[in-house]
Amino acid sequence: MTAPGLLEHITSPGDLKVLPDSALPELAAQIRRRLIDVVSRTGGHLGPNLGVVELTIALHRTFDAPHDAIIWDTGHQSYVHKMLTGRDGRLGQLRTAGGLSGYPCRTESDYDIVENSHASTALSYADGLSRGFQLTGRGRRVVAVVGDGALTGGMAWEALNNLGASDRPVVIVLNDNGRSYDPTVGALSRHLRQLREGAACSNVLVSLGFGYIGPIDGHDFKALHRAFGRARDQDGPVVVHVVTRKGKGYPPAEQDEADRMHSVSPARTPTAVVPGDRKPARSEAWTKVFGGELAAVGEERSDIVAVTAAMRLPTGLGPFGERFPHRIIDVGIAEQHAVTCAAGLATSGLHPVVAIYSTFLGRAFDQVLMDVGLHRLPVTFVLDRSGVTGPDGPSHHGIWDVSLLRGVPGIRIAAPRDAIRLRELLREALAHEDGPTVLRYPKGDAPLPVGVHTRVGPVDLLTAHRPDAQVLLVSSGALATVAVESADRLASMGVSVTVADPRWIHPVAPELMSLVADHRVVITLEDNAIGGGLGAALSMAAHLEGLSSRVIPLGLPVEFVPVGERATLLSDYGLDADHVVDTVLAARWRRGSKHAAPTLVGS
Repeated sequence: MTAPGLLEHITSPGDLKVLPDSALPELAAQIRRRLIDVVSRTGGHLGPNLGVVELTIALHRTFDAPHDAIIWDTGHQSYVHKMLTGRDGRLGQLRTAGGLSGYPCRTESDYDIVENSHASTALSYADGLSRGFQLTGRGRRVVAVVGDGALTGGMAWEALNNLGASDRPVVIVLNDNGRSYDPTVGALSRHLRQLREGAACSNVLVSLGFGYIGPIDGHDFKALHRAFGRARDQDGPVVVHVVTRKGKGYPPAEQDEADRMHSVSPARTPTAVVPGDRKPARSEAWTKVFGGELAAVGEERSDIVAVTAAMRLPTGLGPFGERFPHRIIDVGIAEQHAVTCAAGLATSGLHPVVAIYSTFLGRAFDQVLMDVGLHRLPVTFVLDRSGVTGPDGPSHHGIWDVSLLRGVPGIRIAAPRDAIRLRELLREALAHEDGPTVLRYPKGDAPLPVGVHTRVGPVDLLTAHRPDAQVLLVSSGALATVAVESADRLASMGVSVTVADPRWIHPVAPELMSLVADHRVVITLEDNAIGGGLGAALSMAAHLEGLSSRVIPLGLPVEFVPVGERATLLSDYGLDADHVVDTVLAARWRRGSKHAAPTLVGS
């Protein structure tokens, strides 16, 4: 086997184990070149994977996967694992529809034990797996690779509490690179730094009942092999403390002080520019718009504080933090604590803004309900990446937040349709002091502004409300553009349609219900799971008010939506103008009064 072809000959960990030690540095270099080449084109998590190349090689040379269960926390650092378990040839399809997932994926490979994409969960999986293997008499080891950032999550400590008291052969590989997105925060970070520096201190992990090996250089093959071999031969739980450098081997990543190129966007395809063409209007990223407006409000109000769960920059809090470093709180990867900490801040007289990805808010629903909602506290939740997010796949689509949050008494939920409305609604949310408020918006750029024809109470009419209109389109957030396009196309067919943007999608405004009563058919558009969303709310309200209007909800199914580009997935699930027009044209009304019950063909 020639050195240049090392990687292409690795189809399983068995191939890896027969390599001489002298070949491993070259293999690591080939893996890094491959990662940089592919992830720069597809997008994905580059820095975390560059940092675990030697660690992953050593793991698969020491342990017998998949008999020994290897679990990754967080799973975005598993690209090298995929490459060494027969999937390198498909790496070019990373994070694409029908391609490789950006996280461990059980349908891809037997080597992927759990689909672990939310942080701080691997140790609980490890506890349960090892208990199961013990109870069933299977002599399988469990290896959990967990970052120091993930250890800031409370769930990890619940698992450590159980694992440390056991006699089960669980190996915890503590991948200590001092970062999640930002540098790791809190007392744990300080303690790990003391261990790295050899300071005289008691080891909290030993105190909890774990064997401890380390700290060791996570880029030194000899040190890794010795440490993993010792850990494999122990009978009880053991922590191998491995110190790595995020972005290792790629200077642009190593020198990126923001997040070591934690996540990179796909390379843009150049587009042709025709001389004389007008430049398209510029769009703005939702996250950037929020960050700029929050910083502006912060200049006006000293009671505004920001809370992040280790995602200061990804959620747009950078400008606020730069201007008001004493008013931004990073609690680590600990969403439950973030929400209840915000409740405490609100109780003290401040107005906290908890900026978080929609998919991660579900981890703290009990805290939103019982710690914020029960006390009617003025906490504003800003949910980035709501709706369909694209390449991150089923675990990261933010399609559950409306269904969950509508059950919180006193909560108000807003969905801005464009950047103008985001700024406007953020200020309205921060002016509300009688309970929690929520703003949700998707990933990417906001659409170009969609103007308002008339405002009725809190509801924006995006078209004129004509007396002969029999169809009402009610859109949530950015889907207003789809509703307006659909109405324009229907108007050219002689079908008069009213388009309404509620702005505040929960609770349902009385003015919106008046509009529902004035139309025979009401079609709602939302990028939330259809169960418990805006359409369900309007349908229930129409029923309770005895209205004969037919409500037809269009949204996402109550299922895990796969990987795909946002526009493609919305179209696939009928949230585009073609499907809306077809839905309207398929409706047939009985003769009689204006409010005779409509019948939807095929329903």
